Amino acid sequence: MSESQVWNDVDDHFTHLLAPADEVLAAALHDSDAAGLPPIGVAPNQGKLLQLLAEIQGARRILEIGTLGGYSTIWLGRALPADGTLITLEYEPRHAEVARVNLARAGLDKIAEVRVGPALESLPKLADENPEPFDLVFIDADKVNNAHYIEWAVRLTRPGSVIVLDNVVRGGAVTDGTSTDPSVRGTRAALELIATHPKLDGTAVQTVGSKGYDGFALARVRA
Repeated sequence: MSESQVWNDVDDHFTHLLAPADEVLAAALHDSDAAGLPPIGVAPNQGKLLQLLAEIQGARRILEIGTLGGYSTIWLGRALPADGTLITLEYEPRHAEVARVNLARAGLDKIAEVRVGPALESLPKLADENPEPFDLVFIDADKVNNAHYIEWAVRLTRPGSVIVLDNVVRGGAVTDGTSTDPSVRGTRAALELIATHPKLDGTAVQTVGSKGYDGFALARVRA
């Protein structure tokens, strides 16, 4: 049995026990596939991790950068109270439309808002609204701008807020300081920012599973 098959089997086992699919989540994945969206969303057990992190945090306000079809958004939205708020930013209008349908099916359209456009344009507009601080920020968008997204996350949060940055391993290439890959360089810059930012304390974890060899960074905003 190949190493990747072992990873997949373990993920399937964990998912079956701890993060089983329901009709809403299954439909979200089906509709995303049918619309031709790339299969780059979080795995079910990773989605459950996001939900648990938001619940542990007692989050009432969540910001997501990178919506895709709204699968991770559903997991995050389920952690919120009825009067909670989730704002998710998506570059592609077609992806956003799929996400809106999926969120409505999940009963989250009253608390989850999908905003369309480049995140580095949407974030300043959001800041201009002077919103209440977000309790959790999940970043899963273009990796080139990861450091900029971390900077905006710090600006839009409060002491004690949590920031999750996905896909930080880049197949192991994150260790290559000579890489010319923009996604690797953007991810390295984000991790270096977390390491040196006076308002952040964080770590990063490698993962294996149905999404291959990857990982995420987790940071907490300091006082």
